[in-house]
Amino acid sequence: MRSLRSARAQRSAAAPPEFDQYGLPPVSAEHIEKAASYATRPVYTGFMLTLGVGLALLVFYVAQANTQLLVWIAAALFIAIGLDPVVRSLERAGLPRPAGVAATISAFLLVVATFIAALAPMVAEQTATFVRSLPALVNDISGSEWFRRVEEDFEVQQIIDTEVNRFISDPTNITNALGGLFGVGTAILTTGLGTLVVFVLAIYFLSSLPVMTAWAYRLAPRSNRDRVQHLGDRILDGIGHYVIGQACVAVLNGLVAYIAISIAGVPFGVLFAVVAGVLAFIPLVGPVTGGTLVTLVALTVDWQTAATFAAIYFVYLQVEAYLVSPRIMARAVRIPAAVVVISVIAGGTLLGVLGALMAIPTAAAVMLLTREVLIRRQDAR
Repeated sequence: MRSLRSARAQRSAAAPPEFDQYGLPPVSAEHIEKAASYATRPVYTGFMLTLGVGLALLVFYVAQANTQLLVWIAAALFIAIGLDPVVRSLERAGLPRPAGVAATISAFLLVVATFIAALAPMVAEQTATFVRSLPALVNDISGSEWFRRVEEDFEVQQIIDTEVNRFISDPTNITNALGGLFGVGTAILTTGLGTLVVFVLAIYFLSSLPVMTAWAYRLAPRSNRDRVQHLGDRILDGIGHYVIGQACVAVLNGLVAYIAISIAGVPFGVLFAVVAGVLAFIPLVGPVTGGTLVTLVALTVDWQTAATFAAIYFVYLQVEAYLVSPRIMARAVRIPAAVVVISVIAGGTLLGVLGALMAIPTAAAVMLLTREVLIRRQDAR
């Protein structure tokens, strides 16, 4: 018995304690030596800290000065990742990647050109008709019974006349309006240039995406490289399937909007169906915004027309939310609804429409990394 107790005492004396008297793990000799080296070399330590802060400030300044370019790069990379599943499916069918990229881009341009050629004349005609009918619409609204009641209660027409006269009488407002027109022209040119840059970069990124991801994975330590590659591939697959799924949802939304517009008898059906389909690319708020816009236009006809369209379209939105989108997005993202709402609002606030589009796959990627890396590391402790 004494020999057993003495052996246990020797083992406990030889093994280092797991925690000290304060409940903290003991500090290794390596950490003590490293801290001592920092303390004995204050000039070197201060220089390295200053250099790190300077590099961080330089990166921040460069990013702030080139915000528009970074947004274009992010949009091009997002499009390339979205089209990558199509290219990989062509590769699995035996087509080389350059040929698959060319076929994908050609098919994409063909679809866009066909869509524009089929709808552009009708959209242009209905847009011109809508612009010409705006004065009549304004007169109809101002002559309606509910507007007269509002006018009697709040004197809306007098307020409008006062503000218009005040605006016209101030020369500064005219100058600002002309400057605004110049700004609109500049914005159109910038948008055209940005579209061209994004398209060219998307082709380049789509062609070299395997090389780019391979180089990115090599930045990880060799011991963890396989796991980093596995997580990276899952994130890229999720983004790709999300982009394709969102495009399918938007097309279906536009078709349903056109059917609802045709049944209700809303004017300018093709125009507003295209608007509803484009807005449906924006998660959550896009379909509601498109439906509200068409409902307001339908109110210029009569309330029965607006009610008919709203009943059909907003019932479909419920079907889309609970049946269509979960089936299409099953392979893409699986995140809680609260996270979807918060991420879309945050992305839209930071980067506008592009941020809202990228918010959901970004949130899914963050949740995947949190679940597979942080939570597993905490569970292993």
